[in-house]
Amino acid sequence: MPKYIHELANWPQFRWDDKVLAEPLAYLRHQQGRLIGRMEGLGFALRGEALLQTLTEDVLKSSEIEGEILDRDQVRSSIARQLGIDIGALTPADRHVEGIVEMMLDATQKFDEPLTDERLFGWHAALFPTGRSSMQRIIVGDWRDDKSGPMQVISGTYGHERVHYEAPVAARVPSEMKSFLTWFNREQRLDPVLKAGLSHLWFVTIHPFDDGNGRIARAIADMQLARSEGSPQRFYSMSAQIRQERGTYYKVLETTQKGDLDITAWLDWFLACLGRAIDGAENALAGVLAKARFWNHYKDEVLNERQRDMLNRLLGGFEGKLTSSKWAKIEKCSQDTALRDITNLLERGILTKDPGGGRSTSYSLAEWS
Repeated sequence: MPKYIHELANWPQFRWDDKVLAEPLAYLRHQQGRLIGRMEGLGFALRGEALLQTLTEDVLKSSEIEGEILDRDQVRSSIARQLGIDIGALTPADRHVEGIVEMMLDATQKFDEPLTDERLFGWHAALFPTGRSSMQRIIVGDWRDDKSGPMQVISGTYGHERVHYEAPVAARVPSEMKSFLTWFNREQRLDPVLKAGLSHLWFVTIHPFDDGNGRIARAIADMQLARSEGSPQRFYSMSAQIRQERGTYYKVLETTQKGDLDITAWLDWFLACLGRAIDGAENALAGVLAKARFWNHYKDEVLNERQRDMLNRLLGGFEGKLTSSKWAKIEKCSQDTALRDITNLLERGILTKDPGGGRSTSYSLAEWS
């Protein structure tokens, strides 16, 4: 008796109940449109800041799902450099981080280009630049083989392992991936968001690589979500939400892969998880949205470049207290010029003087909302 869906005679003829999914899909599409509309209302610089923050979180959390912790500053700097976003001094990123970022950006920034086996091989090679996963040598930039045994998803300690899933034998992978890629690149009536959920499930069920299948499955879903919005700009992170719901994610995935090709439950969970990711975007981007409200509030104020720069720094989480000497150092101006800039902002009620005084006088943003 078949244990996994890829062993069924009618694989991969997935089916689902449109009536069950119609309402959550319509609501999700509304959420997408509302978030895109809000982001389009931001200025170019703030959209870039929101994009950088979202993509950084996406890379970090997608790796965390696999138990890998990356350096946030390296990831942020790599994304900023590759997208041409000016964030000042850049933190050098190692080639592993660069590779992960390159894969994610290729998927989302070039979402309208066909997905091919060579493109997937490039992503895989970028994920494993040393040809190793941890200490183990793996096949990189090509489909897996079964020389070391069947491809299984296992948990538990040695001698007490539990097999959650076993993928198709390696001999089937080339034909399975050909069918998947043909479907993925073909125009269909299927709603593009549902296609994102189905593509994630289908790819990770084939499990075509020695390692990195989860991250590449999420990149493929992100690519399809970008297609659903017709834009490379992402302001929510599905990977970050999956990281929060990792236990449920694995449970629903395992149940579906041991099911009967009715994937209604998987798609229902995928839509709900994506909806929570979009809802969470507002909290994740609270600083960027607050900055937008600030500049809208003071849109009629005439400010010099030094003042604008320092106000943006304060809005972005300035470390420590702002003093005239810090102002002068950061803006590369004299102490007198710094004090004139600050006094001007105090007089207009944009800055306020903190309690205390003398040589330790410091300043903060005034209440403005």
